Amino acid sequence: MGKQLLETDASLRRFAHIDELIANPQNPTPLVRVHRVVSQCSMDLHLKLEWFNPFGSIKDRTALFLLKGMIERGELNGKDLVEPTSGNTGIALAGLAAIMGKKISVTIPDGVPEEKKLLLRMLGAEVWATPDDLCPIDHPKDGAIALAHSMVHSKANGGHYAMPNQYENPDNVRAHYETTGPEVWAQTQGEIRFFFAGYGTCGTITGIGKYLKEQNPDIRVIAMEPQKGHRLPGLKNLQESKPPAILDTSIIDEVLKVEDDDAYAMTRRLFREEGLIVGPSTGAIVHAAIEFGRDREGVGVAISPDSGLKYASFFADILGDEGNPSL
Repeated sequence: MGKQLLETDASLRRFAHIDELIANPQNPTPLVRVHRVVSQCSMDLHLKLEWFNPFGSIKDRTALFLLKGMIERGELNGKDLVEPTSGNTGIALAGLAAIMGKKISVTIPDGVPEEKKLLLRMLGAEVWATPDDLCPIDHPKDGAIALAHSMVHSKANGGHYAMPNQYENPDNVRAHYETTGPEVWAQTQGEIRFFFAGYGTCGTITGIGKYLKEQNPDIRVIAMEPQKGHRLPGLKNLQESKPPAILDTSIIDEVLKVEDDDAYAMTRRLFREEGLIVGPSTGAIVHAAIEFGRDREGVGVAISPDSGLKYASFFADILGDEGNPSL
């Protein structure tokens, strides 16, 4: 008699494969109100905790949709994967590639935390760290993207690589239009009035923003953009990086700029006042949301893309000797 296998049963939180844990409207990531950091803010602010996805970020959704689309179009047949990433999409793609038995190479900016590079290598990815000056002068922060494209189009590679291309692939937007957006709408019972997300690949803000505005055109969609020369992995200043092709600026009502110091100060406050172990992009987005919401009432939702566990080395630099008293 063959081995008996327990079937997937979401009601029991029992799954056959790790990818089945990636969030969807039937299995949403948590929405949590913040309290102390918004004491001077009239808005009722909630964070969408995307680090509850199995590979640790909102990019799990994106990676799943990117690969499903490539499989449906036959783009992965006989090819390995390559993708430019600031870490989170690459980690999710590497985890999914491991399940599929696919090899993956990722190109990643030099300045990304070592924790992310290590996780990628642990998942079996080949990691190509790239200097910013690899890219043309008009977009000096796009070195990893340039290298990935060169690997795909190199005659020497003979069509060996297929690239999901999160910056241009509409499946990135679709992931959030079909999952994250409906989750936010349902979890706020349609009461949301303000939505906040950062500029990165722009699939998140475009997909969620489009869905929410279709439900209620009066919802304000606010983009957070870091300053030039920032140290906020996963976020992009669109003056020093090429605007992603999937960004739909027509759904953006306002863009707020955030400095690194303000982003990291808010990240620290979220740790210490809310018990939320978030990454620095969350700090930046929450800082922008609070500045926007000081004199505005209503329900706001801000994306918390990933946890702070991937940024320990960055936080060590910021804390210095704090908390380490000498004997």
